[in-house]
Amino acid sequence: MELYAPVFVLAAIGAAFVGVSMVAGAVAGPKRYNRAKMQAYECGIEPTPQPAGGGRFTIKYYLTAMLFIVFDIEIIFLYPWAVHFDELGVFGLIAMVLFLVNVSIAYAYEWRRGGLEWE
Repeated sequence: MELYAPVFVLAAIGAAFVGVSMVAGAVAGPKRYNRAKMQAYECGIEPTPQPAGGGRFTIKYYLTAMLFIVFDIEIIFLYPWAVHFDELGVFGLIAMVLFLVNVSIAYAYEWRRGGLEWE
């Protein structure tokens, strides 16, 4: 149980931060509510009405999200591999080559679908 003490301490600090932030926001926040203050801020642009089920996103949104996930996961696996490259030997090299081939296929798919073209 003593191994989890730092986790519990960090969770307690996080919970205390949330509590203090909420109390400070309530104390320092606006006291006189009016219609203008209660409206959502939209950067000066009038929001366009959305259908009842929500608006449709273009495929470009999903391709960008997929691109981020592919490269984020690639970096997460490449850093530890690079640090322990000498200790892994041939098996580690083959595993990483297979992983990079897999990532390259995702990259090629993304490129072919136009995910790298910013218009």
